[in-house]
Amino acid sequence: MDVIPVILSGGVGSRLWPVSREAHPKPFMKLPDGQSLLQKTFARAAGLSGVSQVLTVTNRDLLFKTEDDYRSVNAARHAQSYILEPFGRNTAAAVALAALQLRDSHGGSAHMLVLSADHLIQDQGAFSAAVEKALALSQQGWLVTFGIKPQYAETGYGYIQAGDQTSVEGGQKVARFVEKPDLETAQGYVAAGNYYWNSGMFCFQIDTVLQQLELHAPDVLAAVTTALQSSRLATAPAYSCLTVDPDAFARVPDISLDYALMERSDHVATVPCDVGWSDIGSWTAVSELTPIDDCGNRFDGEVMAHASRNNFVRSEDRLTALVGVQDLLVIDTPDALLIGHKDHAQDVKHIVGQLKKQGHTLHQLHRTVSRPWGTYTTLEEGDRFKIKRIVVKPGASLSLQMHHHRSEHWIVVSGMAVVVNDEQTIMLATNESTFIRAGHKHRLQNPGVIDLVLIEVQSGDYLGEDDIVRFEDIYGRAPA
Repeated sequence: MDVIPVILSGGVGSRLWPVSREAHPKPFMKLPDGQSLLQKTFARAAGLSGVSQVLTVTNRDLLFKTEDDYRSVNAARHAQSYILEPFGRNTAAAVALAALQLRDSHGGSAHMLVLSADHLIQDQGAFSAAVEKALALSQQGWLVTFGIKPQYAETGYGYIQAGDQTSVEGGQKVARFVEKPDLETAQGYVAAGNYYWNSGMFCFQIDTVLQQLELHAPDVLAAVTTALQSSRLATAPAYSCLTVDPDAFARVPDISLDYALMERSDHVATVPCDVGWSDIGSWTAVSELTPIDDCGNRFDGEVMAHASRNNFVRSEDRLTALVGVQDLLVIDTPDALLIGHKDHAQDVKHIVGQLKKQGHTLHQLHRTVSRPWGTYTTLEEGDRFKIKRIVVKPGASLSLQMHHHRSEHWIVVSGMAVVVNDEQTIMLATNESTFIRAGHKHRLQNPGVIDLVLIEVQSGDYLGEDDIVRFEDIYGRAPA
């Protein structure tokens, strides 16, 4: 049976600020074991029997960051394909894009296993068994969702009410989908025994889901089909990348797959399962992944505590000390510190809303920013100057570019650099430097096999990242 996992990698995860930000969203957040949620999802999907390819639907600005994450967990060299959205249009659009693209490459009889990039599943064996049941149901024409057996009365999840048993052992027809309930209602659902958390994972045959979309959400399917006709597909051995046309995609309805299809169709079944699932939707959920001490504290990083109980601290780069406090969430990053009460873990998103309203960049970027060629870290900035640490990956190259308002001084810390500076091309070794005058075309390239690390000192009247004119770029960021 031909099954293709489809990883939906969208959403910011604003409740996990300040680690999760728009340019470094929740799927890329490292857990205490050092792996990101995205890496875990890819490994889980690629580890299923018979899987030879994984398709990822993500924002086009996150492609290179996604490829970097996959590189370290794709030891079996599974084929990778991508659909790059210019902006989010919710899960109905993403699934329709994937279904149409996979029908062209695999045929309508293949099966899609739709997974969220930012969920955690800790029991791979139980997950594999649930997928086998879902595939059997999919083979019979069902749209399948995975219902998580509730461990407690949770008000932050939607629920699935299961009805009659299907002909496939372990499957039940869905009676209805229920929105997030209040506590008393959730307690009743748990007591009833036939309500399950809605995991947002799905399985269906490609022809089946397209037929059902045509019946129940024809506007979504038609708009996505039109967008695909003007999109750009690049292929290579064991690799493909479809870049969706932004103008056409803007006309696609913004609606979830649940609302557009699953709640409307009478061909929906659920596979109840207990797979150690969590949507990692708050810092409280993240804290449960770290060991607990005798005082109920959970620490990730270097932390000291005195007379403190029931706290969670994540301290990435420096020592954090607690004295005489309890029930706190303390999340420390190089440029932002979050301190909150555990009872208000869901309210972190309101801080992100305030940052957006004020036009503050801390809801978008970390101090270290990823680029296709590597990273840059802002070390210090002030009036008319900014200092960065730049890391360029082996073989990578920045665009041929120019700045109107700033000059740059580059000092190589390690590695080798090839520098285009106006009409001159030079090579720099460790401890050597060069000066780039404002208005000069320039490019930086790493010709070596190790990372190129350099310090950049900017000076000028305006030091914003938008003061850049690109002339050539191997990553497609320059104008045609």
